[in-house]
Amino acid sequence: MTLKDINCCVIVPTYNNIKTIEGIMESLLLFSGGQDIIVVNDGSTDRTPYLLLDYRRRLTVIDYVLNNGKGHALRAGFKKAIAMGYDNAITIDSDGQHLVSDIPLFLEAAAKNPGAVIMGSRDMEQEDVPGKSSFGNKFSNFWFKVETGISLPDTQTGFRLYPLAEIAKMKLYTTKFETEIEVLVRLAWRDVPIIPVDIHVIYDKEERVTHFRPFKDFARISVLNTVLVTLALLYFLPRKLIREVKKKGLWKTIKEEAVKAEESNLSKAKSIGFGFFMGIVPIWGFQLLIGIPLSIYFKMNKVLFLAAANISIPPFIPLIIYCSYKFGGLFYKNSVQLASFENLTLQSIHVNFVQYFIGGTLLAVVAGLIGFLLTYLLLVIFRK
Repeated sequence: MTLKDINCCVIVPTYNNIKTIEGIMESLLLFSGGQDIIVVNDGSTDRTPYLLLDYRRRLTVIDYVLNNGKGHALRAGFKKAIAMGYDNAITIDSDGQHLVSDIPLFLEAAAKNPGAVIMGSRDMEQEDVPGKSSFGNKFSNFWFKVETGISLPDTQTGFRLYPLAEIAKMKLYTTKFETEIEVLVRLAWRDVPIIPVDIHVIYDKEERVTHFRPFKDFARISVLNTVLVTLALLYFLPRKLIREVKKKGLWKTIKEEAVKAEESNLSKAKSIGFGFFMGIVPIWGFQLLIGIPLSIYFKMNKVLFLAAANISIPPFIPLIIYCSYKFGGLFYKNSVQLASFENLTLQSIHVNFVQYFIGGTLLAVVAGLIGFLLTYLLLVIFRK
C-alpha cells in the first residue's frame, strides 16, 4: 500500500522540534512516492525555519511567524490538503515519538474501511511512558466515551488518518491541543467510523520536546469537555436515540435495548438499581446529567437505567421527599417529624434541608440495593 492508493498526503505540524524534524522529513520523503508532505511551521523560534528552506522544493511548507497553537496548525494543514484535492490526510507529530514505518498500518486499515478515521494506538503502559502522559490519556479516553459512547484505547495520539470529505464539512472552533479532541468527537457524532491500530511509540528524554502546558492546556481541555458533554446530553445522545427509534420503531427499540441477550443478569440488575439510586438521590436537576455519562462509562443498559430513573416523575416526587424526611429523621438528632403531606412545604424543606439530604441519600442507596437485588432475583428465576 502507498499513499497514492488512497489519495493521501501527510501533515506535519511543528514548533521548535529542531532535534527531530529533519529525521522525520527525510523518512517521509523516502516513503511518500511523490505524494505531498505538508509541513506547518507554527512560528518556530529555533532553527526550524532555516532548515525548511532546504526542503521547499520537495515539501509543501506553510509558515507562520507567530505561534498559534497545534490546533491552528492542523486546521491550516487540512485546508491546504483539501485545496490540493486529497481524499485523506495522515497527521504525525514532529517530536520523534512516532515511526514513519508505521504508516502502512494506516493505509491498510483505511483501504479496508473507506471514510473512517484511523487512530494510532500507543502502548501507554510501557516503561518509558511518562506517568502524566498515561494519566492524561486515560482521562481523555474516559470523557470521549462519555461524549460519544465509544471506547478507544488512545484518544490523545497525534498519529491519525482523517477522511477529508468529512473535515471539509466542519467548522472547527479550537486552536490549541484540544482541537484533536474536538475534531474526533464531532466526527464520531457524524457517525464516522473510528478504527484503532497498534503503533510503536518512542519517548526519548534527550530529543523529545513537548510544548504541552499542564495547567493552561489541561484547563482548556477541561472546558472543552464540559461543553462537549453538555452538547452530547442535549443533542447527540437524544438525536441518536430518536434516529434509532425512527428506524426500528419505539417498542422494538425499547425491547432490543432492554432484552439484549448478550447482557448478563448482573448487568441488567445493576442498570435498574443504579437508575433507582439516581432517580431518588437529592441532586435534583443533575440526576441524568451525572447518571447518563456514568451509565455509559460502566456499560450499563441505558434503557433500563432511564426507565428506573423515572421513579422521580412528578406524581412520585412529593412521596419521595416525604419518605426522605421520614428516613432522615431516623438518623438526624435534630430531626423534625412530619405528620402528613400537609406539613411538607417549601419552607419546611428549606429549614430542614440537612435532614432531607441525609434521608434522601440513604433512601436512594436502600432503593438502589432493593431494586438491584429484586431485579437480579427475578431475572435468575424467569429469564431463559
